[in-house]
Amino acid sequence: MQPKDIVAQFIADIHDQRLDEAKSLLAAEGFEYVGPNMRFLSRDDMLAYQFGMVAIQKDLILRQLSADGEHVFAVLDYRTNFEPIGDVRLAVWFRVRNDRIHTVEAFYNAAVVENMLGGNLPSAS
Repeated sequence: MQPKDIVAQFIADIHDQRLDEAKSLLAAEGFEYVGPNMRFLSRDDMLAYQFGMVAIQKDLILRQLSADGEHVFAVLDYRTNFEPIGDVRLAVWFRVRNDRIHTVEAFYNAAVVENMLGGNLPSAS
């Protein structure tokens, strides 16, 4: 599969809450997630956090997906059932190598997540 197809499948798996399938698309070694207010150095830690967000996920809408070689860029609307967060626009940069996603870097308004977590953000492992 091409990097763009891998990322599209990953987003579809997250949308449909198929976290085991999503995990299979992430690199087992050398994985890194970086967001404005948290960082995960393992796919298990990132997906454990994502599992916690499943309860409030109403929808995940892919607005744009583009690729340049191993770099894939997505614009998403993350719609929630949790009023303090509401809907969040995400810009996410992925780096794909050897048919696995190695880097996920997310850009969004971090204040809403910090408020939801009461300032208690997950630490990097």
